Amino acid sequence: QVQLVESGGGLVQPGGSLSLSCAASGFTFSSYRIAWYRQAPGKERELVATIGNVGGSRNYADSVKGRFTISRYNAKNTVYLQMNSQKPEDTAVYYCNSFVGVRGYWGQGTQVTVSS
Repeated sequence: QVQLVESGGGLVQPGGSLSLSCAASGFTFSSYRIAWYRQAPGKERELVATIGNVGGSRNYADSVKGRFTISRYNAKNTVYLQMNSQKPEDTAVYYCNSFVGVRGYWGQGTQVTVSS
């Protein structure tokens, strides 16, 4: 059974940093691309960053380029999202995602709030 479990969310001040983790199980983690999405209140879910199966291919939304870094540690079946220089507009629920087999899987999400 495929499972994705996010953690690390919380409250951070503008300009601060936060690191999210996504722990995966139930599939051959190292073979799959993983993505982070986010959804702010009243807005559609948007793609934040993706990382290829061996970690060499990384892509970012324009809104987070230069501030966020996606990485993975295949030995621990975990993907990370390091978020620096955070802005109030980064406030959202952050979700981990992977397409395994014939469908996409989502974690339960972790709330990130950027506020003073």
